[in-house]
Amino acid sequence: MASFSSIGIGLGGNVDVNGLIKASVDAVKAPITRTNGLQQQAALTNAKVSAFGQFKSLVSTLADAASKLGSVTGWNGVSATSAKPDAVSVSAVGGTAPTAFNVQVQNLAKAQTTISVALSPVSQAVGAGTLTLEVGKWSGEPKVFTMGNAGAVNVQVSATDTLADIASKINGSKAGVTASVLTDATGERLMLRSSTTGEEAGFRMSAVDADGNLADGAGLSRLVTGGTTEYAMNANATVNGLPVTSATNTFANTVSGVTFTALLVTSSDVGITVAKDNSAVKKNIEAFISAYNAINQALNEVTKYDKETKTAGLLQGDSGAVNLQNTLRSALQSVNGSGALRNLSAVGVVTEGGLGNVSPTGNLTLDVTKFNKAMETPDEVKAFFRGPDGGSVADGFAGKFGAVTTKLLATDGFFATKTKVYEQSLKLNAKDVETINDRADRLEKSLTARYTALDTKMSSLNALNAYIAQQVTAWNKQG
Repeated sequence: MASFSSIGIGLGGNVDVNGLIKASVDAVKAPITRTNGLQQQAALTNAKVSAFGQFKSLVSTLADAASKLGSVTGWNGVSATSAKPDAVSVSAVGGTAPTAFNVQVQNLAKAQTTISVALSPVSQAVGAGTLTLEVGKWSGEPKVFTMGNAGAVNVQVSATDTLADIASKINGSKAGVTASVLTDATGERLMLRSSTTGEEAGFRMSAVDADGNLADGAGLSRLVTGGTTEYAMNANATVNGLPVTSATNTFANTVSGVTFTALLVTSSDVGITVAKDNSAVKKNIEAFISAYNAINQALNEVTKYDKETKTAGLLQGDSGAVNLQNTLRSALQSVNGSGALRNLSAVGVVTEGGLGNVSPTGNLTLDVTKFNKAMETPDEVKAFFRGPDGGSVADGFAGKFGAVTTKLLATDGFFATKTKVYEQSLKLNAKDVETINDRADRLEKSLTARYTALDTKMSSLNALNAYIAQQVTAWNKQG
């Protein structure tokens, strides 16, 4: 509110006009600022919006956890183990049938490497011409090269190019070969390596020397004559005695659903075992329990009443929060109409405190003994959560629980409705605040105008009074 320091002079300076105006304006604004006024109501509503936003996020997490219990991948977990994981590692995709086999590794996959003769002195210009690189396969004895599907790549070499320059040009040509310079006591050499391993990744390099003589031991032809080569190889192994090969050390299609990787050459069989893995099922059930307890505990916290401190939670007595909690708890009681297992308790998911006890929190826990017993017939546990084979996933617990969370999270569901109610409440609150502030502004302007006018009149009267007193004094002196 503006301060009017000049007001009150005409009233003798004994009246706190600003204080009077402020008190009047504050009285009008009281519905905004008082305890439980519009300001506090807006803050409380925003706190509730935040709380239900948290609940929505927690219910979304719970929905995801329920979805995993209904997903077929969660029930197809397998474990793949190797008797010598340092020599042969192994993995298997979900749903792979249990199996066992032996692997023996004869050799690992290799890339081709070629090293030229030494050039000395180092950093000299090699000679102009064209290098041609071809990727393909070397076979037979003596070795015969067969070019693959990729075309030949030409690398132009200038008269001033050093070995380092040539290596850089080869690497930039993307010919399927990498180049580097190897320096030893005799000089520097061009070292080439195929970009990948396996017989089909071999390469051949030829040169067209600018001097026209490819056998004189001078110029560019020095890089392709007289060097040493180690040829590319596939990895070779046996599976139960049958030979298998791979361009890499990974055998992905040898045994259906199983991938094993050769790490070392072995002199004896390495046993590989693939078995069903129930740990994934347990992990998904524990994730569901954790997600349910998170939303349940959050609701407990905001709806509780602390008798010792006589403090109520933010949503204590709120019908929406209570209905949400009751909806989720009711969803836990879903009973399957068929199958050996009918409810959560049958698979070991029980309330805290054990069977037959009522948990004060309503939280869930996993009875491991009961769960392990149920998992002796994993197909029955699967049927409880996913519904019977040939039926609909909606018939299982996961489907039924998921239907509840889907409805809660829908665009016209529980949370969307709550949000609309709170948004409308905040809009009405803001409108009421605006109306009251406008009323207070008008009152302030009106009172200021009135007191200003009164002050002006009083100033005039005071001036007239002073003039009359002055005249009376003068007359008395004349008399």
